[in-house]
Amino acid sequence: METTRPAPANEAHSQVNFDEIVADFELLEDWEDRYRYVIELGRKLQPLPDAERNDINKVQGCASQVWLATTVKPDTRAPRLSFIGDSDAHIVRGLIAILFALYSGKSADAILDIDANAVLSRLHLKEHLTPQRSNGLLSMVERIRKDARNAIENAPTVH
Repeated sequence: METTRPAPANEAHSQVNFDEIVADFELLEDWEDRYRYVIELGRKLQPLPDAERNDINKVQGCASQVWLATTVKPDTRAPRLSFIGDSDAHIVRGLIAILFALYSGKSADAILDIDANAVLSRLHLKEHLTPQRSNGLLSMVERIRKDARNAIENAPTVH
């Protein structure tokens, strides 16, 4: 995780927020439509630059290849994190987009305060993802939380 990297030009500023995703999920009646919606969310992610497809950004514990790159923006109160990412699997790209809607742009403290299991349960994903995908989703959440903890530990102290 780099703390001085400028915000990537391809960072999705127009990404949908998590509550909008929940509302859209509630409008869709069956899981085939919800899967298509998740895949569509993934299609809206900006492409990840090849330079970010490296071992440092690769998320361990995912059946598919997943890369998450974190940018930490210093703040006088708490560092803010934003993310870019990609996967070789369409559904996983959609899951990445959901996580970005939940976490990207928030302070490190706010990220750590989110109970991912409780919040993601609003989408009922666990019941419809394979165990491997569920484990991969948890690995991505843990990676984001780890980056938030690192951002707090490495934040400049205010005197």
